[in-house]
Amino acid sequence: MEKNKGLITLVGFVLVSLGFLALVLSMVGVKFAFLLWIDKPGPLFGFVVRLLMILIGFMLVYVAQTNYRGE
Repeated sequence: MEKNKGLITLVGFVLVSLGFLALVLSMVGVKFAFLLWIDKPGPLFGFVVRLLMILIGFMLVYVAQTNYRGE
């Protein structure tokens, strides 16, 4: 886990940023082209997926930055 700490943190930040931007832009009416598949089942499903992207991103950052050895 220690050697992948930076990569996991980066993935978490990208998920948070992308999820937040996608959420804000979808409220305005603009959508990312590569995330159009999220809204195919319905707008509620798309909203929940965007929220999950943000939450999972925060969780990844938290887990990557946690010191498990207690030092």
